[in-house]
Amino acid sequence: MIERVAVLSDIHGVLPALEAVLAEPDVAAAELIVLTGDLASGPQPVEVLDRLAALGDRARWVGGNGERELVEARAGKPSEFEVANWAAAQLRDDQVDRLAALPPHVTLPVAGLGDVLFCHATPRDDEEVVLVDSRPERWAEVFAGLPAEVGTVVCGHTHMPYARLVDRRLVVNPGSVGMPYGGAGAWWALLGPGVQLRRTRFDVDAACAEVVAGSGFPEAAQWVDEYLRGGYSDLDALTAFGPRDGR
Repeated sequence: MIERVAVLSDIHGVLPALEAVLAEPDVAAAELIVLTGDLASGPQPVEVLDRLAALGDRARWVGGNGERELVEARAGKPSEFEVANWAAAQLRDDQVDRLAALPPHVTLPVAGLGDVLFCHATPRDDEEVVLVDSRPERWAEVFAGLPAEVGTVVCGHTHMPYARLVDRRLVVNPGSVGMPYGGAGAWWALLGPGVQLRRTRFDVDAACAEVVAGSGFPEAAQWVDEYLRGGYSDLDALTAFGPRDGR
């Protein structure tokens, strides 16, 4: 049984936001760090993946649509997102191979929560959308076939932190480290024995300047202004993502 798990999702290649979270005492003390996808599709892909690799066995990696799209872009199938195509071209072969081998989900025993399934979007799909206000029928659909012993599901993808019950099963979204929807800062979660949704605040202006200076992405300045500063609210995101949850 794992006593404490820090969950980091949707880092999107933003090194200063990642470093700010890794410096948190509760993250440093966590027995395990679970990374739930969309780690490198952003302005500092190589640096972020190297920093995560340095965590060694303390980190468990789960693949998301971002990882799949980077691998596909490297193989000649371009992404609809230019930053992903640029990021894919920056990665070393060993990094591409690692991303290609990531599992779509992992189940771990966590103190106070029992069996917890960690995935990127939903247990069955790496880009399917479920939201804090998705209707019960939608949750039943995406959780069909999930083992009964899984009492908690942790998912990312939509960049909005929440925790809610769905037919006696707890669902947790840690939010996004590098592309927050709902306020500036790096959002993450701490599990065991309960669930804490956490936000790490850092100097956003300095982080934006650091990313622009350290990235070769031609549109890095516009990218950080749009995403790293937390300009999109959770309500903006719910409006944008709502049609994709089948409502």
